[in-house]
Amino acid sequence: MKALILSGYGINCEDETLNAFKAAGIKGAIVHVNDLIESPSNLNNFQILALPGGFSYGDHTGSGNAMAHKIKNNLFEYIIKFIEQDKLIIGICNGCQILINLGIVPSLKGYKRELALVENDIGTYQCRWIKLIIVNDNSPWLKKINQLYLPVAHQEGKFIADKKVIDKLIRKKLIACKYVNNRGLLAKQQFPYNPNGSLEDIAAITNLNGNVLAMMPHPERALYLLQKPDWIIQKRKKNDKLLQRNELYADGYKIFKNAYNYFK
Repeated sequence: MKALILSGYGINCEDETLNAFKAAGIKGAIVHVNDLIESPSNLNNFQILALPGGFSYGDHTGSGNAMAHKIKNNLFEYIIKFIEQDKLIIGICNGCQILINLGIVPSLKGYKRELALVENDIGTYQCRWIKLIIVNDNSPWLKKINQLYLPVAHQEGKFIADKKVIDKLIRKKLIACKYVNNRGLLAKQQFPYNPNGSLEDIAAITNLNGNVLAMMPHPERALYLLQKPDWIIQKRKKNDKLLQRNELYADGYKIFKNAYNYFK
């Protein structure tokens, strides 16, 4: 199995994302969007497509908007064909914004945009660790995961949509992850547990088939235990035997390992 990690102007998390796939046992390659446009059939050599985080085109026309238009005008039919095969796609942060702008998720009525990601309620860029619960693990990306502790890093991460669309997301179980507070209860849009004010505390959604996951938090930045802000405290709490078994990986690893297990 092999993952294509899309690169381009302003994207800056491609190396971390590639490393995450490799840690989970998946081969991968970073491919610039212009190179993929030149040879779109190259997608056929991969089973996974990842749109990593960053600030594509500087977010000058809206987060993920310019890259979404570039993909729409040059690669859209190839990516749709990719989705409709037994393959996986993940969009992280800016990649999530791109998938939303393309209408690839949630795709309730064809491929048109049905949601938006707007500026955080607090009005500033948020870079902090947050807690999530998995409310729908039908997606291969989230199998057997109940909760996650991951970082966010964005200024436009608030999911908004018409009430009818939100109701459909709930009814069709397309909301994948929600923000929770320190007691594990829904954040109810309360800052800082919900860092952006997303409706229904939405942090991630999927398409109807579940093979496409669009999420604002960064699993590739929570791959190793040593990346967690409380790793020293957690280390002290564990006995030596447990530590030896679990000392390497953190919650983000579970998502990439699920992709490996899906194709295995």
